Amino acid sequence: MPFIRTMGVLGAIVCGVYLLLSLRGPMGIPALQGKLQEIREMQEHNANLKRDVDIRRDRIRRLEENAAEQELEIRKQLKMLRQGETSFILPEAK
Repeated sequence: MPFIRTMGVLGAIVCGVYLLLSLRGPMGIPALQGKLQEIREMQEHNANLKRDVDIRRDRIRRLEENAAEQELEIRKQLKMLRQGETSFILPEAK
């Protein structure tokens, strides 16, 4: 009986040491913390991308629904003026 008990205690100690070493090793708690940080960064990046997509969807919807805004955007991109309009080009501030 004492032999079995000694082996059980010894087995528990060996398991405890193995568990401690594996948690403190490079694939243990430090790796887990790194992964959690990476997940937080990815979630923040995804939130920023979602906000950008929402802004662009809203802009597209406004352009689809409003002909005047659509015309203004086309004129701005193609640098076109209506007859009688004057465009002023100012130098950029340094």
